[in-house]
Amino acid sequence: MPGAIRAEGLVKTFGDVRALDGVDLDVPQGTVLGLLGPNGAGKTTAVRCLTTLLRPDAGHAVVAGIDVLKDPDAVRHNIGLSGQFAAVDEYLTGRENLVMVGRLYQMGRRAAKARADELLEQFHLTDAADRITKNYSGGMRRRLDLAAALVVRPPVMFMDEPTTGLDPRNRLQLWDVIKDLVSGGTTLLLTTQYLEEADHLAHDIAVVDHGRVIARGTSDELKSRTGGERIEVIVRARELMPEAATVLSAYGLGELAVEDHTRKLTVPVSGGPKLLAEVIRELDARGIELDDVGLRRPTLDDVFLSLTGHMAEAALTEEATG
Repeated sequence: MPGAIRAEGLVKTFGDVRALDGVDLDVPQGTVLGLLGPNGAGKTTAVRCLTTLLRPDAGHAVVAGIDVLKDPDAVRHNIGLSGQFAAVDEYLTGRENLVMVGRLYQMGRRAAKARADELLEQFHLTDAADRITKNYSGGMRRRLDLAAALVVRPPVMFMDEPTTGLDPRNRLQLWDVIKDLVSGGTTLLLTTQYLEEADHLAHDIAVVDHGRVIARGTSDELKSRTGGERIEVIVRARELMPEAATVLSAYGLGELAVEDHTRKLTVPVSGGPKLLAEVIRELDARGIELDDVGLRRPTLDDVFLSLTGHMAEAALTEEATG
């Protein structure tokens, strides 16, 4: 299957900052690539280069079969882009924003209105369609911005942290929209800091740090690099933590982590639910009561810490080189 998005050796510098340092990407048609990385890693810079908003200093990129540097106008006609910040006109209504986008793409007035109504319903904005967007909540503006990116049903979509600012219900609704797009043949490059989001949506994941792709694979493959499963317990009585630590260390495959203030102990293991049951039985036999116990998989922070040597940042925006 040919790559709908391909990049080879992309380089972009801002003064002394090397935002992209030879990025290679390949996204087959009709699939989703999740681009993960901490703030400032180079994700947004890569998106800007691929969508013609920035010109790379070196490298080659093709989007929808079109050379990004040789024919940027044709690229723009074949892509949709939703950036980190909602780009809507605050003094137009939601419906007027979408109709305007359709008209800018040379859609007829009737067709633009029909498409606007369809998207307003799809993104649960019908009740607010005729309200000035200045009075929209942040989540509503975000949904409207995403709807605007889909007005012309582009074959290739770029979404830069699209669920930032959305509540859990709206996030799930957006995931459904994205799945429908991809099932219809749309190719998507999605930047995110949420591994859960990549779990649900991405066929493949590339992890970026300091302007380079440092790892690539499925979500399960990336998680396995951090040590696989962990048993995590929260001991009810603080004075029993040392004894609980002795039990867990006997079953563990690596260093035991202890958080004294939360009474939490965590250790990497291999053995799944069967091993967890053995640990629980031994703790119970020793009279060690627990407030919580579970077999955990690595979190996004675990993946970042393993691959990049530092934790993911929780900030909602990236640096200009992001």
